[in-house]
Amino acid sequence: MTRLTAVLLLVGLLVLVALVFHTGPAALAAELSRVGWKVLWILVPSVGVYVLDARGWRVTLGRHAERLSFRRLFMVRMAGEAVNFTTPAAYLGGEPMKAYLLSRHGVPIIDGLASVVTAKTTMTLAQVVFILTGLGLSAVILNRSEDLFLTGLVSLLMLGFGVSLFVVVQRRGMFVGILRFLERVRLGASWFQKREQQLQALDDAIGDFYARDRRAFFKSFLFFFLGWLAGAVEVYLIFSLLGLPVTVMTACAVEALAVFIKGGTSFIPGSVGGQEAGTVVLLMAFGYTGAAGVTFAILRRVREIFWIVFGLLALAAENRLPMEADPCGRPPSAHP
Repeated sequence: MTRLTAVLLLVGLLVLVALVFHTGPAALAAELSRVGWKVLWILVPSVGVYVLDARGWRVTLGRHAERLSFRRLFMVRMAGEAVNFTTPAAYLGGEPMKAYLLSRHGVPIIDGLASVVTAKTTMTLAQVVFILTGLGLSAVILNRSEDLFLTGLVSLLMLGFGVSLFVVVQRRGMFVGILRFLERVRLGASWFQKREQQLQALDDAIGDFYARDRRAFFKSFLFFFLGWLAGAVEVYLIFSLLGLPVTVMTACAVEALAVFIKGGTSFIPGSVGGQEAGTVVLLMAFGYTGAAGVTFAILRRVREIFWIVFGLLALAAENRLPMEADPCGRPPSAHP
């Protein structure tokens, strides 16, 4: 963990502690005690979210999808997500870990990495569409069509443009392109040059997905979008457990903006503190109290911690399994 990461984490923890004491530990405990063991119900919607996400990833695996049972793929994904959340490397750690774990089940590392990249792309596109939907609902609910919707729309359009550009770069050969750029600037290209054949094979695998599996692209997008939408069920359930008034539209809007906030605070490890503070501000904008916002944020954090533990246990279990085949890459396609 770098010094900056440690500082950000410390600041986030201080913000979280400040929120708890500002609300009042006694008042917060009273709110949580109202939920009691019913908190376990919060895990139910998240099962649906993670199942849909795993389905979205499975589509990008193409011919290798039949090699793995859905249960095994689910465990691999949860293990990778746990690494994403618990390491300073974030997605640079968890996503390659997913490809590595797939290779232990006979999926070539090149194809595993290609599926990770394409699945992350379709997931992000679905996230942009979901947040745009939430912004529209928020503008209607809060009657702030100008200041809220337009500001969020500009941000989301920029993000959408970035994701679309990322797709174009992938189709043209992202990893070999990175190698050529490093060669031009003469910056650490030797490691990549030794693996140019593997990088070309990875670009070919990603390009094949976009060129030949367009139906799979849209299916993956749909599964991930339904996964984001399923998160609104959790919002509705938490509000109901806390005895707070809620509508389906409000639940969808809150979830979409909460996703936006979490993405905006991702530079903090685990979004600790930033996620909670943003949630409090968000719920207060919708007319809920600060205490309700802190309680809501803590309940979601409890659910998050449960699945992190589950993912780490899945990672440990996966690492104990014997490797079915060497994680070899497939040969690159012939180019005219």
